[in-house]
Amino acid sequence: MNALSKFRNKETGLLIQRISIGILILFHGVANLTSGYSFIKSLLNSISIPESGAYAVFLGEIIAPILIIIGWRARLASLVLAFNMLIAILIAHSADIFTLNQFGGWGIELQGLYLFGAVVIFFLGAGKYAVSSTSKWD
Repeated sequence: MNALSKFRNKETGLLIQRISIGILILFHGVANLTSGYSFIKSLLNSISIPESGAYAVFLGEIIAPILIIIGWRARLASLVLAFNMLIAILIAHSADIFTLNQFGGWGIELQGLYLFGAVVIFFLGAGKYAVSSTSKWD
């Protein structure tokens, strides 16, 4: 057994992944919630979508991250988050998809991190450090 093998623990990695993605996107959800989703409503109005659609963001930025963090139906919640991020990228950040930011990073690196982080959770599941691990959606 080499020195690194004691640090290899898939279950701990899954927990860190879930907590990282969940907490970071939850901050965005709380900020949108406290603003009454005003930015999202105005964005939807500008493309002729009823502003009531902004409340779907509540599912993707508040409910789904909480479920991901605690590990209950994390695969299902990660699908909701991934869909939420895909729509956010297409509606609010489409002009930045093929750009670099002022530091040389991808123009939508934060949104990409959330999107692909959610996809990883979907494929790997919540792991054993979760509220539930008995459903195919955990």
